[in-house]
This record gives sequence, structure tokens and C-alpha cells, in this order.
Amino acid sequence: MRSAPSALELEIHDEIAEGESPNHPIRRWLAGIREKVAQRPHVNLAYRILVATLGTIIVLVGIVLIPLPGPGWLIVFLGLAVLGTEFHWARRLMVFAKRQLSRFWAWWNARRARRAARVE
Repeated sequence: MRSAPSALELEIHDEIAEGESPNHPIRRWLAGIREKVAQRPHVNLAYRILVATLGTIIVLVGIVLIPLPGPGWLIVFLGLAVLGTEFHWARRLMVFAKRQLSRFWAWWNARRARRAARVE
């Protein structure tokens, strides 16, 4: 039994959907830059290597930070997002991670609601 989402949850969901929209001005601007890079094979290869290196470093730093207090998982997801801009496997992994995170939060909220109902 899932309770109705709060106003904050709805606002966050709307902002995420707006940011992921392909018609967002920043996404259109970045797509234009990416098209120009793709037209030059050597620049395209260098760009893909740069993205792979940067994304991998960010993921590895996030993995190192997971057991420490702080945003370890957030940094891992950020690295996957960077990798996902160029690599299909990273995009699929991010979709899977988002789905699992959504399921976890639904379970967590249901658990909290059950505990609150037992206390009352």
C-alpha cells in the first residue's frame, strides 16, 4: 500500500522529467556541439577517449568513497551519467540503477508507513 506522493516528491519528479527532456535548451545546445565533433573522426575519437577516461575516474572515485561518509553513490551515478553520454551500455546501466533506486525508495517509504502505523 503506497501513500500518495508528497508535494516535494512530485516537484522533484517534474524537475527530473524537465531536465531529461530532449527539447531542453541545454540538451539541444550540447547535441549541436556533439554533431560538430562527430563530423571529424580524429576529434570524435579523442572526445570518446576523454569521456571514457573522465567517466571511469569519476566512477572509481565514487566507489572508493562508498564506505566513507559522504556522497559515494551519488558520485558513482554521476560517473555513469558521464559515460552514458557516449556509451550505450552505461545508459542501460543508468536506467537499471534508476529503476532499482525507485523500487528501493518505494519499499523504504512503505516500510516507514508500516512502522508509523504500528506505533500509533
